[in-house]
Amino acid sequence: MNIIGPDYLVFGVEDLQGCRQFISDYGLKETHDGFFEALDGTGVKLCQRGDTNLPPELASGSQLRETVYGVADKLTLTEIEHELRKDREVSVGHDGVLRCVDDMGFALGFQVTQRREITAAAEKVNAPGDLISRPLNHLGAGATMPAEPRSLSHVVYFVPDSQRAEAFYQRLGFVCTDRFTHVGPFLRPAGTNDHHTLFLIQAPTFMTGIEHFTFHMGGPTELMMAGSRFVEKGYQSFWGPGRHQLGSNWFWYFNSPLGCHIEYDADMDLHDDTWQPREALPGADNSQYFLLQHREKWAPGPDTAH
Repeated sequence: MNIIGPDYLVFGVEDLQGCRQFISDYGLKETHDGFFEALDGTGVKLCQRGDTNLPPELASGSQLRETVYGVADKLTLTEIEHELRKDREVSVGHDGVLRCVDDMGFALGFQVTQRREITAAAEKVNAPGDLISRPLNHLGAGATMPAEPRSLSHVVYFVPDSQRAEAFYQRLGFVCTDRFTHVGPFLRPAGTNDHHTLFLIQAPTFMTGIEHFTFHMGGPTELMMAGSRFVEKGYQSFWGPGRHQLGSNWFWYFNSPLGCHIEYDADMDLHDDTWQPREALPGADNSQYFLLQHREKWAPGPDTAH
């Protein structure tokens, strides 16, 4: 099934205005009816928590109310509907979204993807021994350089039964690219080569919900710029910046008023069906190659000479 990845996430939040400001400061642009989009049209939809049009809350009270996946075409939607109707209720909304609930209670939607092609140069690196990547007299960074989220990358769920949750998504063509032992799998749908668009974390039932979500940036410099600007606006860094081992992506996580963490990521590994999944024990040693800590700008001077 040609599922590409998440098109948008729907949240029902207590502080709607505060969350709108937060998502805008993160770098998404509001377009209509509480929808905030990245450069390729993927995004986040913010609603008031009590909105009766939203799917029911999880028992945990998670503010994530729905994950809507983009698929390649109507044929894929038909295939998904046929598979899901084997054992659960399926509906099609006025918006054309095919909806169901997964085995862990998460509300899911599927639509022909709203993603649009973008033209935005990636970060270029000049290194001795390689061809010149960045042309002569072109600067590698600048104080006013753009650092905008490009595409909704992945979402991470806390689930009470990661094996059962994985089996459900395998029915829809997701494959495991890597796995943390006794924790859960990184899953990639058939329509993308991204290392993962979904990561499942085994957790107690009362924690069922979203742990974090993230958008791809154009490279590590964009990630560092976006994260630094976010800190300067007063938002609290949670983890990072650093670089993960499984997936190789750069990361920087922040606390959010959405009841979960939000991340910037960059330079994720790409895999096809010839890739052999790895398995690693959970823990700091296997979670990142290195971890940095943001600090205020500083410059050496006579008083730092010794």
